[in-house]
Amino acid sequence: MIDLLVAGGGPAGLATAIHAARAGLEVVVAEPRRTPVDKACGEGLMPAGRRALAELGVTVDGHALRGIRYLDDRYQAEGLFRGDPGLGVRRTDLHAALDRRARELGVAVLPLRVTAVHQGRDSVTAAGITARYLAAADGLHSPIRRGLRLEARSGRAPARYGLRRHFAVPPWTDCVEVYWSARSEAYVTPVGPGLVGVAVLTGDRGPFDEQLARFPRLAARLPRAAATPVLGAGPLRQRVRARVAGRVLLVGDAAGYVDALTGEGLSIALGAADQLVRCVRADRPQEYESAWRRVSRQYRLLTGSLLWLRGQPRLAHRIVPTAARFPAAFAAAVNRLG
Repeated sequence: MIDLLVAGGGPAGLATAIHAARAGLEVVVAEPRRTPVDKACGEGLMPAGRRALAELGVTVDGHALRGIRYLDDRYQAEGLFRGDPGLGVRRTDLHAALDRRARELGVAVLPLRVTAVHQGRDSVTAAGITARYLAAADGLHSPIRRGLRLEARSGRAPARYGLRRHFAVPPWTDCVEVYWSARSEAYVTPVGPGLVGVAVLTGDRGPFDEQLARFPRLAARLPRAAATPVLGAGPLRQRVRARVAGRVLLVGDAAGYVDALTGEGLSIALGAADQLVRCVRADRPQEYESAWRRVSRQYRLLTGSLLWLRGQPRLAHRIVPTAARFPAAFAAAVNRLG
């Protein structure tokens, strides 16, 4: 019997496996897809996430990010990171780097799909493997989470979705730029010397080009032809009752998600992976819930507050002008996130 089975070999699952291997645990990753797997995400790592990668011994090339810039059709606000920069990096490059590091540490990544999970008093079995614990890192719409009935009602807030593609153009900024319109946001992340990623977050259904047209200031900077196809994700909001069910612990997007507004998803996943392994190693899974809440507290508070403002028609249009009027407060918020 191994110590930990990780269901899902995306960044969250591989980070969990790397932490486990470094802690001396025997760990196996079950992932039916071939690495690397692309996904609709903003591809920007906050400074904390970049440091977490370095602590794992993961190195990956990308574009240094020195802060966050908000823009609308009239105003602009910029908050710079006070310490280390963040990193803009292609999702596929990051995934491949994590996979290499896991294999360097002897982690077995097997082409298996976890469906049913069977728990006993001292073990859990899935995909024909028995382990002391299982880490469910199977994504935003986690089948394991659903099977364990850990999902909560989503509430009345309208569903939001993300669309992403890349454009072959030299980056014109070393910040993550967030363009605001009446009903959506567009994130621009430099990910290489001749490539930027553009991710649109919106509650409206529609093709990418139609969504991009809402940001004429941004659209004017981009070539007409895109470099990659459109990828989508959503609904983004995922409420979860608990992160622990017996010997199963949820990590990454499977553990719950508020929104991509603040771009912290990967940083939270990396921090939670560390805490999950700490709890497994101590044989105290019940402590993981509070540990996850500590790791994600700033993200949940700030993202939830910003999302609430976005949903108030009388306040939403004031987000960027207010940030521009109070640059010190905006910079402080950016650094609390970073």
